[in-house]
Amino acid sequence: MSIEYRTDLISDAPEDDHALSGKPARPVWRSILRGMRGKCPACGEGRLFDGFLGTQTACEHCGEELHHQRADDAPPYFTITIVGHIIIPALLAVEMIYRPALWIHMALWIPLTLILSFALMRPVKGALIGLQWALYMHGFDPDAGDDLPEPDPAASIK
Repeated sequence: MSIEYRTDLISDAPEDDHALSGKPARPVWRSILRGMRGKCPACGEGRLFDGFLGTQTACEHCGEELHHQRADDAPPYFTITIVGHIIIPALLAVEMIYRPALWIHMALWIPLTLILSFALMRPVKGALIGLQWALYMHGFDPDAGDDLPEPDPAASIK
């Protein structure tokens, strides 16, 4: 019995969508990887971050505007999810195999959790910004209008 694979059903949906809209396709995975490295998703040369998590206003190399990214709360959410999926199984494995005292668990897992969280936060945020750029989300679409948040109505009350 042989299995036939239909490759005609496989397509890269974002590229197909952009071909229909007349916009040039932006490679999603390349943009995500560039963002993870802290580089501009457009050119891969300029710095994405200004500080630990603050983004550049624009790329110093190609001039791509980066100020309108909307990563917001997604990087901490994904970072917590990734770190939790690493730490919890490791903690349970160590507990089942060695059964160390509680203070050893505390001395081991709390610093490891903090180190992993800080180490992964920036690559995760960069990956999300790269994804937004590749999919023309938020202000990264030159044909869209302003994608700015609505002004706070309470700010005008004195």
